[in-house]
Amino acid sequence: MTALAHEAPEMTSGSDLDELLWQAWKAMELPEALRAEIVEGFIEVSPTGRFSHGKVSNQLRQALILYLAGEARPYAVNNDMNVIHGRKVWIPDAFVSPEDDDEFVTEDGLGLDARCVGLIVEVVSPGHDGTQRDRVRKRRAYSRAGIPVYVLIDAYDDHGVVTLLTDPRPDEATYGCENRVSYGTDVTIPEGPAKGFVIGEAITGPPRNA
Repeated sequence: MTALAHEAPEMTSGSDLDELLWQAWKAMELPEALRAEIVEGFIEVSPTGRFSHGKVSNQLRQALILYLAGEARPYAVNNDMNVIHGRKVWIPDAFVSPEDDDEFVTEDGLGLDARCVGLIVEVVSPGHDGTQRDRVRKRRAYSRAGIPVYVLIDAYDDHGVVTLLTDPRPDEATYGCENRVSYGTDVTIPEGPAKGFVIGEAITGPPRNA
C-alpha cells in the first residue's frame, strides 16, 4: 500500500504535537477504501491492500479464529479496528484481544486500549513507505506500547520471511527476541493468548525460489 504521510510542524513537540495530531486525526473524513493511523509523529493515510495482501490477511485471521475457538479461550481476532495507545492510533491487519472487551474500549469509543492486545500481526505492504512503516516505525511503536508479540508476514524480505518479535522493551523501543523464518517454514507463537498457534505454508504460501 502507498501511504500519504502528514507530519506535524517541527516547532511543535511533546504532548502538544500528540494532541495536534490526535485532533487532526479525529477530524478526518475518509472514504471507506482509505484508513488513517498515527505512527511516530505522522498521520499516515493508506488504501486497502491489494489482492495478495488481503488473501494472506484473511487466511491468517481465519486460522487464528479456528485455533482460539478450538482452544476454548476467551479471545477474539480483530481487524479494521483502532488500537489506541495514548495519542497514537494503529489499525493492524490482525490482533488478538479479550472477547469480553468492554472494559478496554476507550472513553471516547474510538477503539481498544493497546494494553489489552496480546498479539499484533502486520502483512507488510509493498514500496518503501509500506515496508518502513511495518518493519521500522510500527516495530518501535508496538514495543513502546508493550505489545507482547508482533508478527510481520513480509513477502518483500528475502523472497518471503515471517518475523516473530517478543520481549518488548518500551524504554528502548525495541524487542529483545527476534525469530525469522522463510515462507513455508513453521513458526510457533511462544506466549500469550495465541500461544501454540503455527504460522506456516497454509498462511504464507510455499517457499519462494531465490
